[in-house]
Amino acid sequence: MASIAKDEALAARSTLPSHLRVLADAFPRTGWEGHVNFDDLTRFWLDRHLMFRDLMTRLQAENQAMQQGDMDPEQFVMRTTRLTGFFLNQLHGHHTIEDQHYFPKLITMDARLAHGFDLLDADHHTLDAQIQDLASASDVMLKQVRAGADRSAASPVHDHLTAFAGFLNRHLEDEEDLVVPLILQYGGPDIGL
Repeated sequence: MASIAKDEALAARSTLPSHLRVLADAFPRTGWEGHVNFDDLTRFWLDRHLMFRDLMTRLQAENQAMQQGDMDPEQFVMRTTRLTGFFLNQLHGHHTIEDQHYFPKLITMDARLAHGFDLLDADHHTLDAQIQDLASASDVMLKQVRAGADRSAASPVHDHLTAFAGFLNRHLEDEEDLVVPLILQYGGPDIGL
């Protein structure tokens, strides 16, 4: 992994750095789906990103419902166990496919954007640590709720979810702003999956 500047780290960014937006500025999001190079693989990839955002929203809403007494603790444990496991496993698998198959092909397409893939790689490492933290916090919370703990036991996990959601959304937006315009400009790579 190449080094990145402190102000480029996931926690510090508010957008993709301007020197990496050369194609994003040329291909605004509003025109992506109508472009001739917007293919089924790109649509599938963006749908996966949408799924991650939706799952995060559901986890946050259900955690909030638990804290407010609007969800039965037993139902909360069952749903949170299933959703959290699915979300974190799918996200980890998604990043693995990107890192091992997708990004190595994309990085060769435009040298101006190579540093952007270093940022995405660093993001994946940051998100992997967040995944581990969220999984650990969720395990502790679920054990407490199963043991009859007060509904407030869900609060620390809500804080983890909120922080993770911010990191995840920043990463997904920046990744999309780097990858999709690259595909629109040059066509999708053969990733051999």
